[in-house]
Amino acid sequence: MDADAPTLRALLARRDLRLSLAVDEVDPAALDRAIRWVHSTDLLDPTPFLSEGLVLLTTGTQFPLEGDDGQNADVYRAYVRRLAARGVVGLGFGTEVARAGIPAALVEACQDERMPLFEVPYRTPFIAVARANAEAIAAEAYARRSWALAAQRAIALAALRPDGLGATVAELAKQLDTWVGMFDAAGELSREHPAGALGAETAAALQREVTGVLHRGARAGSSLRIGETPFTLQTLGRGGHLRGVIAIAAGDLDQEGRVVVTAVIAMAGLALEQQQGLGRARSALRAGLVQSLMTGDPGLARRTSRELWGPLPPAPVRVGVTDAAAARVDGIAELLELWAEEKRGALFFGRSDDGLVLVVPAEDRSSLAELVDRFDVRVGLSDPAGYDGFAAALGQARVARDRGTAGVTAFADVSRAGVLSALGDEARALARAELAPLVDHDGAQGTRLVETLQVWLDEDCSHEASARSLGVHRHTVRTRLALAERVLGRDLSSFATRAELWAALRALED
Repeated sequence: MDADAPTLRALLARRDLRLSLAVDEVDPAALDRAIRWVHSTDLLDPTPFLSEGLVLLTTGTQFPLEGDDGQNADVYRAYVRRLAARGVVGLGFGTEVARAGIPAALVEACQDERMPLFEVPYRTPFIAVARANAEAIAAEAYARRSWALAAQRAIALAALRPDGLGATVAELAKQLDTWVGMFDAAGELSREHPAGALGAETAAALQREVTGVLHRGARAGSSLRIGETPFTLQTLGRGGHLRGVIAIAAGDLDQEGRVVVTAVIAMAGLALEQQQGLGRARSALRAGLVQSLMTGDPGLARRTSRELWGPLPPAPVRVGVTDAAAARVDGIAELLELWAEEKRGALFFGRSDDGLVLVVPAEDRSSLAELVDRFDVRVGLSDPAGYDGFAAALGQARVARDRGTAGVTAFADVSRAGVLSALGDEARALARAELAPLVDHDGAQGTRLVETLQVWLDEDCSHEASARSLGVHRHTVRTRLALAERVLGRDLSSFATRAELWAALRALED
């Protein structure tokens, strides 16, 4: 503890005041509590006029002067208890004014309540004690303001270094003497100082909290406690467009500390906004390379990617596409940038008209699974393909994404259901319109034209097989089919007509 800090220990250390403790055992922490002010009063119950964090000075005129102190022990005990309950941090007794010394019962009461009690000799005026504490308060305030100015200068210089953000985080941690971390828009810890200072469980819990803050999208500051460690979180960027979070392993900061953190947030926010412009340029370039790959000629994409991000994943590859909303694409893209840097040659991505396109080696799906878990998105995944078939693979990925329900959906799984399974409500509406004349005729005339047509098509248009399935003569089947042709106005000998009617009947089965 700084000897100049406004504490009872600092007051007792002032030799010019000649103060001395009057109790035998004192909790060291009690001596180091900050003193907000020093006040003097001889009221028996001054607590209605006091606030927390005061040192109270008294000459003892409020106590009974007649009788033995032991007989008045309850008076002293009640007095000290009131002071302790009010948050008084220490009691000074001025001797040789009303009493020759400190009453023994008062010493005992302070000892019982663990209230620091000290003697103020006659030649030390109370005003000198109060002034000494006021000077300590002023000195501390000046020191903190000086520290804040020096810290802001140091942080501003750090921001000019090549990795301005990393240097700023390190300088803030140094100035606050604690751990500081910066999380990006994807919730990934991108910079920290000192590195690895948090335990694995604490780091994981903190990342979950940060991810929740980013998903809410509101600009805010918050405090939390993970185990025994308090944290302060401050968002970076505008509401709805958060660029990250700064986490500080500290609870409530004083005014000067908050000023320094605010300066860091302002500088970090500006740096991130500048990086956003560069990020938009990278995103546009990646989108252009996706369009280039769709032409079936990967030469330009190979050369550009190799120069900027490393080689494209080796063929055969799988192409994936997400359903991420536009508001979340930035956060996902930032995480993918980190992965692409870590997994050079094993991941490429870029934006398309309806989502993020991802390219990974055919045998590697781990990155996609982690992406799904982190952001709760759906990803459609193509069959293995070469870059000359990129456009077709992207089409497969879109089909798999649109027909998938959750997680990663492979096109191979979707394709097993067949072409007709992809027909939706529009196809069923057309099917009902196509077969309506037969349905209406059956309803009005009691015929079985729809049933007969369906059995005949299922039996590969064999009259004999259809007759056996329906339990009628083959001439009856021929007669019904001829009637169906007239009702529909269609030629059943045409393969196109048969195929269309078969598809309509299948569409109405779902």
